[in-house]
Amino acid sequence: MAKTRKTTKPKTARKPATRSGILSNERRSEREELLGMLETAYWMEIETVMSYIANSINPDGVRAQEIMESLQTDIQEELTHAQQFAARIKELYGVVPGSMEFKPEQTYLQPPKDQIDLTHVIKGVIEAESGAIDHYNKIIEFCADVDPVTEDMVIAILRDEEGHLRLFEGFLREFDSAG
Repeated sequence: MAKTRKTTKPKTARKPATRSGILSNERRSEREELLGMLETAYWMEIETVMSYIANSINPDGVRAQEIMESLQTDIQEELTHAQQFAARIKELYGVVPGSMEFKPEQTYLQPPKDQIDLTHVIKGVIEAESGAIDHYNKIIEFCADVDPVTEDMVIAILRDEEGHLRLFEGFLREFDSAG
């Protein structure tokens, strides 16, 4: 009895999946624009972390403790936001920039010369959070019909930033009323 050979069908190469949405070739220019916005957001968060570290350690005085503790808590949240932006940059075929590309912009968050000038710190935080809120709203608006994944991520980050803003606006009202 002769052995019969089993024949197998030749394997055909799979066609690459057709991409849709922000990852598609048709959306390349929109993706590039979004990557620029995300890189700006990434650097805003990184710079805020640096400034919050300084402003969570430098202040002096009896009233400084609550501000310092709040900033210490916010450092981790802001760092997490930077990591989220970095991960999304990578997911969108971008490259997370290195430190040589960093250009500081937050003059308002520099530690005050007088370390008991807590109003300077509070106003700096309010300005930083307001700037982040404005930028993140632009990203959300841009993503509305283009990239729901980034839109959802930035909406969640926006909520954190609005909470930080509200807290420091309360600090400022208290400091203003106490004189």
